[in-house]
Amino acid sequence: MAIYEDKTFEGVSYTDGLHNETFEYCIFSNCNFSDAKVLSCNFMDCTFINCNLSMTVLTQSAMNNANFINCKMLGVKFNNCHDFIFQVAFDGCILDYSSFGKRKMSKTIFKNSSIKGTDFGEADLKQSKFINSDLSEAIFYNTNIQEADFTSAYNYSIDLSQNNIKKARFSKDGLAGLLHPFDIIIEG
Repeated sequence: MAIYEDKTFEGVSYTDGLHNETFEYCIFSNCNFSDAKVLSCNFMDCTFINCNLSMTVLTQSAMNNANFINCKMLGVKFNNCHDFIFQVAFDGCILDYSSFGKRKMSKTIFKNSSIKGTDFGEADLKQSKFINSDLSEAIFYNTNIQEADFTSAYNYSIDLSQNNIKKARFSKDGLAGLLHPFDIIIEG
């Protein structure tokens, strides 16, 4: 098992995958993880900047305080990550068609990100913030979004009867996305 602490990895390709490695307080800048199989790895207090993680397979890997900035992350199945202390944040990322199904991730911040078609089914997103993020076709089913902040999010469609929405915050402009599942016409 390799352990890396306080290291910066610049422009490294991990497309051959990683297995049983630990990264603490590391920075990954302009790295390519696309289509990589990342098995049983630990990422603690790590930052990913301008990385491509599209279609990365994260099997039983831990994400503890992992921050992603301006990363391309199409189709990543975060629901396969290790359950213990899953804590992530996203700023300026493309998370389209990824999956957070059944993931416990309260207080997660999604900022300035594209989250189109992403699956949040049965996830715990209590007190999470969706700041200036595009949620078109994102899936919310039996999802805990209590006290979550959607006030600057847009293009979402959330069925009020299928999710726990107590004290979630929405803007007036987003009301159509809450009423869309009821197939009613809103004019004006």
